[in-house]
Amino acid sequence: MYEPIFALFCERVKESIQSGTFAKLTLAKTIGDTEIKNIYFRLLLNEDDTFSISLTTRYKTEEIESTHTLDEALLVLGTYIKNPFLTALLFTTDNDLTFKVNKKNAGSIIEQPPTFKNASPVMLEMVEKGIV
Repeated sequence: MYEPIFALFCERVKESIQSGTFAKLTLAKTIGDTEIKNIYFRLLLNEDDTFSISLTTRYKTEEIESTHTLDEALLVLGTYIKNPFLTALLFTTDNDLTFKVNKKNAGSIIEQPPTFKNASPVMLEMVEKGIV
């Protein structure tokens, strides 16, 4: 089952935010041709110097944006794994992590060298303000 591996992936997402290395997160590779194309996970800095997560869900004809706490956003992402997404990509300044689910319902995490040299602009601002 993929759930324990996805839980580990979520922990790595939290760690990347806490350590100030978060650059980007997206869900990709759907099962078949679906209305939903991908989901982008971005940090938002609130006026009270806290942060939220913006989830932008891209469909064939529209985009829907919603705002969540970190834990809520990870729960929402979890509902889309295998329904219809098979892959979640976390980009940090330390490394890129790819979470995948195969046809046998097994999850895996592949670690690769980082794509991004810098954390997201909001992440950098959060570090600068001492929020994380």
